[in-house]
Amino acid sequence: MPRQRWYTGKGRAPALRIIGTVELAASAGVHSRIHLVMDERDGRSVLYQVPVAERREPLSGGEAALIGVLGEGRSEDDDGLDGELVEPRYLYDGPRDAAFAEALLALIVDDGHATGDRADAHGRSARPFTYQRMTSAVLDGEQSNTSIVYRFDETASLPRLICKVFRALHHGENPDVTLQQALFEAGSTAVPQTIGSLVGEWNDRSAPGGRATGHLAFAQEFLVGAEDAWRLALGAAARGAEFTPSARAIGSALAEVHVGLRSALTSQPAEPEDIAAMGAAWARRLDEAIEELPELAPLRERITAVYARAAASAWPPLQRIHGDLHLGQVLSVAGGSWAIIDFEGEPARPLPERSRPDVALRDVAGMLRSFDYVAGAVPGAPDGHGWAERCREAFLEGYRSVGGDTEPQALLDALELDKALYETVYEARNRPEWLPIPAAAVRRLVSSTAGAS
Repeated sequence: MPRQRWYTGKGRAPALRIIGTVELAASAGVHSRIHLVMDERDGRSVLYQVPVAERREPLSGGEAALIGVLGEGRSEDDDGLDGELVEPRYLYDGPRDAAFAEALLALIVDDGHATGDRADAHGRSARPFTYQRMTSAVLDGEQSNTSIVYRFDETASLPRLICKVFRALHHGENPDVTLQQALFEAGSTAVPQTIGSLVGEWNDRSAPGGRATGHLAFAQEFLVGAEDAWRLALGAAARGAEFTPSARAIGSALAEVHVGLRSALTSQPAEPEDIAAMGAAWARRLDEAIEELPELAPLRERITAVYARAAASAWPPLQRIHGDLHLGQVLSVAGGSWAIIDFEGEPARPLPERSRPDVALRDVAGMLRSFDYVAGAVPGAPDGHGWAERCREAFLEGYRSVGGDTEPQALLDALELDKALYETVYEARNRPEWLPIPAAAVRRLVSSTAGAS
């Protein structure tokens, strides 16, 4: 586990304990199961989902997916001498084994129920989906989850699917599932079509009734040929080509998402305690940023003034939002439209926080910062700052054209400034060579909002 990209305890030896196991339907002699593994190193508890496929024979081409081999060699008899030859069992990372991938998909689309030791799982189909033959492959490059892409017999005219297997588990509904499913059910075209999900239950003394419930996997349509907006924007900036039509369309797609979430799920007024809590979070972030980059200390008073203007503004209602939006989570799809994906929110925040209503302008601020990052990531780009500004303006125009509200401006300014300070902390700790991008943005944002009312 410590060598896997989704394992969060890098550089430390894990302290693992299996707290439950779900047995999936066996297929062609392959036993598939989901282990729920608690890592209790250093007094912290992180629950992981570890799917495993057990085979009696090696999986052809599966060397990279091999976890280990059990029972290889001979057993010992009572005298400590070699006994009978033990048949080996080959254990593979489940998502990379087609037998496990098919058992998982069948559980979801058939509304199936799987039980096991101290845990079980229920499939929740969002719409009918029937198939016969399929192949599967894991999507490379992910950090915190594992996604399986399914391809079906071309004669069946079925779309490809992608099933995200959540590695770190939490009690409660995963917003990546609930938000996209709500938008899908409302008829939104700005998210891929939902196929269904898998919900698990396991023992947890801290949960109501001693039983925790959380999403294990989420299946939806795979957008073939889609390209993410970050790569497209980088290419345009490097060539000095305009990206404003795309930026405007992305703004419209985000507004459709916000309007859809506002109507499909609950919203609530921003109470004084909500505003105070956000102000406290801004202050903590500012302290962190100055600690990492002391050169920002002379700007503290002016940054605090930006936050004070925002707190004194008339806030819009709080609603469900994406929560961690940037160009890499927007896809260009066939027909010139755009789709927004990955609604999990900031992975570092606890699930209850990611599931609370928030200010929709937080997503807007995230996209504004993303355009600025594109310009900063392309050294020597022709008119980099002007390119980013034109994209930002076009994005806001598109957002407003479909019912998105960018007022109050003071709140948007504060959220963008807070995002730039978050980036400052992140880059200082992880990518120092990128630090000049958010640091310059903080100075520019403070200057542009000076004297605003």
